[in-house]
Amino acid sequence: MKIPVPPPKFDVLAKQAGQDKQYQSIIDANIKMSDYKGRYHHWDILRHLDPPNDLTNEQWWLATKLARKAAYQPLPRLLNKSHVPFVFAVTEKMGAILHGIDRHIIGATYVGSSALDTSAKQAYLINSLIDEAITSSQLEGASTTRKVAKQMLREGRKPRDYSEQMICNNFQAMQFIHEVKEEALTPALIFEIHRIVTQNTLDDEAAAGAFRKPSDEIHVVDVGSSAILHTPPGAEELPERLKCLCQFANESSEVPFIHPMLKGIFVHFMLAYDHPFVDGNGRTARALFYWMMAKQQYHLMEYISISKIIKKAPAQYAKAFLYTETDDSDLTYFIHHQMDVVSQALEALCLYLDHEAEATDQLDRLLKQNDKLHNALNHRQLLLIKHALQHPAADYKIEAHRQAHNITYETARTDLVKLFDLGWLDKRQVGNAFVFTAVKDLDEKIGGRLE
Repeated sequence: MKIPVPPPKFDVLAKQAGQDKQYQSIIDANIKMSDYKGRYHHWDILRHLDPPNDLTNEQWWLATKLARKAAYQPLPRLLNKSHVPFVFAVTEKMGAILHGIDRHIIGATYVGSSALDTSAKQAYLINSLIDEAITSSQLEGASTTRKVAKQMLREGRKPRDYSEQMICNNFQAMQFIHEVKEEALTPALIFEIHRIVTQNTLDDEAAAGAFRKPSDEIHVVDVGSSAILHTPPGAEELPERLKCLCQFANESSEVPFIHPMLKGIFVHFMLAYDHPFVDGNGRTARALFYWMMAKQQYHLMEYISISKIIKKAPAQYAKAFLYTETDDSDLTYFIHHQMDVVSQALEALCLYLDHEAEATDQLDRLLKQNDKLHNALNHRQLLLIKHALQHPAADYKIEAHRQAHNITYETARTDLVKLFDLGWLDKRQVGNAFVFTAVKDLDEKIGGRLE
């Protein structure tokens, strides 16, 4: 990845426009912060586009920056390496997306509905935590397949290599965040999240949950070209910078008001920007975003994986950081990227829950054909049978069932044994554990097949 071409200096462009007596015509062009599609272009992109109103690309950029500067809101506690506050602008697109996110999250339209009961919510929550743990690790180099990683986490198996350890750590960190979501953010809490994220993965274990040292040469480097993309602030500044980040996160009466989603995005950005640790900064930053959302009671965020969306286009994630750093510390680029990520993740969640609600209704209709079974199964068993109908070759283990629903081992064993006694699951022993699979004629025994 190449570092974006930095924009022309605003003061130079403004002076040139004044000398050429073009300043008024540039103002009269009425250029907005974003284009007509709501895209907040960086100079690296805008310089290649056809400018409007007979302007040159430089004049177009000057007009764009005039609009943005008029809307900038500074963040006094969040400073760049030159100790200048980061800024952001609230765009029309941003307002629309935030409204849509609020409708889903605060209203909890889907998860709060009858589509999922408490057991199903717990199962989906565990699955989303697993997805985030895997993809957040894969963004930083973990190479284990999703199937193997999910099996490890669901069965409670110990990690066998570095990649599996990263994923196991991330899963534990995501669970830890839910335990401490009512606490204030402190450097000690951030250190603990980092310690969990990096346990048994660092060359120097003493670096887990500790600031990097001045002797550590830390850079963000492009994997393909080895080019340095970002050099974080000096290690000697980190204690004060982390203190300011925590103060920002804990403030609840900012003037002007900062939307909770934006605060979470800013904390995510700043931890990654400051890079306070020798490794694990990205994973810790994304974990802090989830902590911020939980702290602000955005409960639906627990059910999505932002890393799963980021992983589809990791270069865009990196560019969002670089656009901010190369253009007046303007966080609007990173905001737009992250809100698109959250919107995509929420859309995927809603589609999934619609499908699950339909499948559950269909299974319920099939079971109603057998009066004895209609009320005989709990929701955990219904979810397992529904999955078995859709994935006939799947294996089911007691420990994995326990993990998926956060229940006791005995309760999980009772669930599976009852399905075996009903003749819906087969059972075989592998080592010291029993493995259950759906019988070949499960759909016939129930009375149909799920679509």
